[in-house]
Amino acid sequence: MRRSIIAAMTALSTAPPIVECGWIDEDTPERLRTTKSLVDGSTYELVMSDEFNIPGRSFADGHDPTWTALDKSDDDYSASGGGSLHFYNSSMVSTTPDGFLTIQSLLETTQWNRHDPIKNEWKQEKKYFKSGNVQSWNKFCFTGGILEVDLILPGEPDIGGLWPAAWLLGNLGRATYEGSTNMLWPWSYDDCDRKKQESQMVSACNKANHFGLNKNQGRGATEIDLIELMGGDSKGENLPATDPPIQLPYADLTLQIAPGITENRPQPGSQPIREIDRTHSGYATSVAQNWYDNLTVAGNTSLNPFFYGTYLGETKKNEPVTRNKNQAFQADAVGAMKQLVPEHFKTPHTFRLEWQPGRGGRLDWFTKSHKKVDGNGTVFHMEGDGKGQDWEHSLHIPDFALDEAMGSKIPEEPSYVILNTAISSTWAFPYDVPDWCTKCYDCYDPKCQCSFNPGFCNMMKTGKVALKIDSVRVYQSKDDSMHSGGPHTVGCDPPDFPTREFIKGYEYKYMRNPPFVYEDKHPLRKVQEGGSECRVDTDCGGGGAENVEVDESWRIPVHKAASKKKNEDVLDLDDESSKGSNAREYQSPQAHMNKGKSSSPARRLGDSSDGPPPKTDASKNGTGSTSDTGLIHPPISEESLVDTAEDTKVLSTPGRKPKGQCVVSTAGVFGAVSSTGKVCKCNKGYTGPNCLSIDKSDDEPGAYELKKVTTLLGDFSTPYLSRMQLFVGGVMLGAFVVALTTGILQKGR
Repeated sequence: MRRSIIAAMTALSTAPPIVECGWIDEDTPERLRTTKSLVDGSTYELVMSDEFNIPGRSFADGHDPTWTALDKSDDDYSASGGGSLHFYNSSMVSTTPDGFLTIQSLLETTQWNRHDPIKNEWKQEKKYFKSGNVQSWNKFCFTGGILEVDLILPGEPDIGGLWPAAWLLGNLGRATYEGSTNMLWPWSYDDCDRKKQESQMVSACNKANHFGLNKNQGRGATEIDLIELMGGDSKGENLPATDPPIQLPYADLTLQIAPGITENRPQPGSQPIREIDRTHSGYATSVAQNWYDNLTVAGNTSLNPFFYGTYLGETKKNEPVTRNKNQAFQADAVGAMKQLVPEHFKTPHTFRLEWQPGRGGRLDWFTKSHKKVDGNGTVFHMEGDGKGQDWEHSLHIPDFALDEAMGSKIPEEPSYVILNTAISSTWAFPYDVPDWCTKCYDCYDPKCQCSFNPGFCNMMKTGKVALKIDSVRVYQSKDDSMHSGGPHTVGCDPPDFPTREFIKGYEYKYMRNPPFVYEDKHPLRKVQEGGSECRVDTDCGGGGAENVEVDESWRIPVHKAASKKKNEDVLDLDDESSKGSNAREYQSPQAHMNKGKSSSPARRLGDSSDGPPPKTDASKNGTGSTSDTGLIHPPISEESLVDTAEDTKVLSTPGRKPKGQCVVSTAGVFGAVSSTGKVCKCNKGYTGPNCLSIDKSDDEPGAYELKKVTTLLGDFSTPYLSRMQLFVGGVMLGAFVVALTTGILQKGR
């Protein structure tokens, strides 16, 4: 007995240190583990962080407990044409020696064969660009709180064509998987309306929502865009209908929401008309338009007049999802455009969202700028050189504005974080091209040059285009009485808004299309714990931080695409070695700088078609002030918001714990023996092929786990049965037992 105790004490003293649970990065310093709300001043505590300080992390499916980088085509095709020009490849996403998560965008061709079920034939698909999309879907989700992302925008500020974004999506929908978002994106509506029921897949009218969803609860895949870049050069001209004046480039700050306003909508290229103009004789010359009231902007930020949403109409047979005419609906984009300057493309800038979910909640976007005070004591903000460190309350959306307009509400879905760069012909690409121009998107084809903005192809040929993320941090209030709206929660499957059983029931909607789906058994692979070949411990995160040198001058190396004329990844079903509607409105302000031309809506997570014709009946007037041009000028926030925190850049943490060891490979434990004869073995608390990721997870069980019943045969989810069903079942079971017992007794006689 004494020997056992001594052995146990020795094992405890020599075991590697255990990292804390939850989703917090051990590299996040204590001073950044709390923050103050810029709205009410209350204290929020850190619940998730990733500093991306460990170089060489891989985010391919099954390599990280928090993030998954996609390996698939971005499915945003629709019957109206257009769409994405890129293929998402997980190798485009990695952590680099300068302490950033880097998402590269390259001029490389990906080619594969797919089967067209309509024409029953195989087609060759080709994308000329590679890029990255990394997301925490079905891993880390949160509802309510503060999201902060520090990032450097990719490319050149005056060259349009890149579409980088940091955004949130409800866990019921998986971004770029159209089947999973159809008639779920971007619903945030919990009333039973029979006219809308067919358009909302999970409606409050449903008395029996299957696969674990709560009955009579309206659900959706809601979207909140922290930032989307609209790059380009407006040649020194202010964009029309922007107040205050905005030029390219700018950032979109947007809430996507359904149901949307259907009657007398604002027209793209102009601010909503709030008042009816009349002649001296009293005849109306204009009609007031319906839009959301009480939206507040500040600083170099204007309500966005170029994109008001998407009409998701009846689909055609060649579209990847199906909606009939009774399922068509309008989605709205409620947002603003924030002025950007070249400094946003050179150094990290913090973008902040404060999210109070549900009824009575609010959404507040904050950016950094210079705070000034004029001679009258009025506080205002200006972008200037882009180096300001004062918080600017850029956009405010209150819940009552949504409720009064359409009965929708601030999202309260458990949502995950998405970081990506897209390249789409409908986003910041040339709107007007010469009649002789052949619309094609191969930078190496001279005939296609007229389809790109000047300098775009040369920029991409450098191989140095990348979105760089310094950190992602999420804070929440521990006291729900201190903030408006609903409670703050962590988890993708909270009991009040379950998702896991629904996803399991519709797994096929969350999986890749052929030929890529043949490699998958489930939407996500189990995270690999070690097993990558290695030579020394440092290949497996061993040795501690003292052996990791961080070079702040490190830059993205010139990729091979810059030196070769053309690189192609060919994925062919016949080649064994290769195994391994979401359209948006053409949102280009340049479309409205040329004689008022406009275009039809489309959106990342919805299929576009022609919208309903505008109605002519008058709408209720708004509450904002009106300028001489008749355009609404929303009230400007005059809050004094000063950031007194120190620089949030975190490069390294002294004494970082060893994450893994390089051990002799043994067949049957880590699979086949590696070429080096050694593989990584992770210390407790770390995971991934090279043990470079903290083994993070939720602290509390989700709805599915709470329902599970453990038996000798395995784990099963408890069925959803009413009291009457249980009573009837009990009576039938009792009758069966009585009959069986009676039969046995009779045979015994």
